[in-house]
Amino acid sequence: MKTGATLVMTEALHSVLREHLFPGDGLEAAAILICTRHEGERTKLLAKSVIPVPHGACVREKDFLNWPGEYLELAIAQSEETQSSIMLVHSHPGGFLGFSELDDESDQITMRSLYAGVEVIHGSGVMIPDGRVVARTYDDSQRPTNVRLVSVIGDDIRLYFDGVEGHAVLDDRSGAPMAFTSEMTQALAKLSVAVIGVSGTGSVVAEQVTRLGFGEIILIDHDRVEERNLNRILNSTLEDAASSVFKVEMFASSIERVRGKGVARPIAKSIGTREAVLAAADADILFCCVDTRYARMIADRIASRFLIPLLDVGVLIPTMKDELGVMIAGVYGRIDYVQPGGSSLSDREVYTGESLRAESLLAANPDAYQQQLQHGYIRGFHEEAPAVISLNMLAASSCVMEFLARAFPMREEPNCNYARTLIKFREAEQEFTAENDFPKTSDPGLALGAAEPLLGIADLAGGV
Repeated sequence: MKTGATLVMTEALHSVLREHLFPGDGLEAAAILICTRHEGERTKLLAKSVIPVPHGACVREKDFLNWPGEYLELAIAQSEETQSSIMLVHSHPGGFLGFSELDDESDQITMRSLYAGVEVIHGSGVMIPDGRVVARTYDDSQRPTNVRLVSVIGDDIRLYFDGVEGHAVLDDRSGAPMAFTSEMTQALAKLSVAVIGVSGTGSVVAEQVTRLGFGEIILIDHDRVEERNLNRILNSTLEDAASSVFKVEMFASSIERVRGKGVARPIAKSIGTREAVLAAADADILFCCVDTRYARMIADRIASRFLIPLLDVGVLIPTMKDELGVMIAGVYGRIDYVQPGGSSLSDREVYTGESLRAESLLAANPDAYQQQLQHGYIRGFHEEAPAVISLNMLAASSCVMEFLARAFPMREEPNCNYARTLIKFREAEQEFTAENDFPKTSDPGLALGAAEPLLGIADLAGGV
């Protein structure tokens, strides 16, 4: 899905940028974004920091702006060591979402200076009062190329596509296509999604994103189809099990039958490999549907370093014993929405250092590890082929709906109230945890992209 560059920023950084660019006086203002880059199937610019250009240092009018070159020099100095890209952003208080002739002329001067300082792609952008952004990049030829998507990731997922006008919208605040409409389908067709784990919940998530119409579906799983999987992996067959086909290859074939060629991108590797991590980093949205804490830790770090919203789903059926024997103690589904710069899966103790170490020790004992995996659905009771497809579908459907509610707002309450959803089927209850109810630790890896060692893990480091 090579369709042009993407500019991504967190909601927190976007808020700082917007507050500076619109101080309330109706005059233009300027700021500079320092962006790390991911050069995958397409270029991603990951906004890491912002340099506000002081209002008093500029000549500011309603439709004109002039600011001193010393701030270009400051941006170059901050970008040289990491070879970061520089994005020059200014405001159009009148609401014109585009570049004027004066903007074009200014870019021809400033982009040459930026490229002379740091020989990588740079760009410029315009923000209007409602927060929407358009941007473009320049390479060494000095030709502008429109950024295909500017995404702002926070409690809501705001998607500003290049050249998209006239959407049916939910309300003036969101400006997003209305959920469940053909406009939503058109927007999804411009997005890339990664599904990590294509088994129980993962196959159900993959089926939904296929039918919803995502433009690219990256499938990541190293495992093969077995006969005992057939009662819970959608689209798997006896023939697939007999030939021991990779789950991702099986599902990619299913997607091709529904959507045609060029949509599915199967990666038959563990998410703990460099190839799989870099493939997932190409996505605009991450769904994590795995059964190990280590894999969730990897997904957590991908989301942080590459500024990708993450939706993590899990199910659990604990048992207990009484005088009559073993009985079901609970039927649970959990959905966590993780925004880069917010509370992580680690902060929420979905995994901890201790649980990762315990899992590693268990993996060193293959027999014990296999027993643990077999007990993954129904704790305390061995079942070779657990009949959990109904629970998987319930949790996986809620997981995809969580994404839709954030990208195409539809809830009465703010999305910040739903950082975690816990489905308690036995009790006929749902519990919700707000983003602010979780602890949030500082994240030094935020927006680092593919900086080495990849994800801060020595085993994932690239060769010299």
